[in-house]
Amino acid sequence: MALDDTLKAILVCPQDRGPLVYTGDALYNPRLRRKYRIDDGIPVLLVDEAVTVDDDEHQRLMSAAEQA
Repeated sequence: MALDDTLKAILVCPQDRGPLVYTGDALYNPRLRRKYRIDDGIPVLLVDEAVTVDDDEHQRLMSAAEQA
């Protein structure tokens, strides 16, 4: 499910307050390598719910963001 462009522009990482990258199915903070899920079109921006990703997943997410 796509997120509204206005919403994507104002959402920030709850941990470092920096911008997030929209990957099509998640929001991603490439600086901290933390991925936030989107449930039924609602971003779950809770630090405790974020998933730390490895190098391979980082590359996949950045590629997905370019296509989203």
